[in-house]
Amino acid sequence: MFKFEELKVYQKSLDIIDEIYDLTDKFPKNEIFILTAQLLRAVNSIALNIAEGANSTDKVFNNHLIISGDSLKECIVCLTIARRIDYINEIEDNKLREDFLIIAKMITNLRKYLDK
Repeated sequence: MFKFEELKVYQKSLDIIDEIYDLTDKFPKNEIFILTAQLLRAVNSIALNIAEGANSTDKVFNNHLIISGDSLKECIVCLTIARRIDYINEIEDNKLREDFLIIAKMITNLRKYLDK
């Protein structure tokens, strides 16, 4: 097992990747290269940047966590768009937002720890 795989924020980000893949399977096929691709790219970027930065210096890891946080915000915008055009319902939107908020807090707390 790699060290980054032990991080709870990494594990949680993998969980939400699974949720987003399941969700985007229901999107119209004409969105495959637009909203679906953007949301999948952004959600994968969260975990990828955590993994990439984890074995670096604290400063480099912190920068990767910033990028993870930015990707998370992209996911929120994609969810907002999906909700506005009725690709997802309010319950799905709220559940994912809660999950993303948990990850955002975990990223923030890890960044604070690294800044010590």
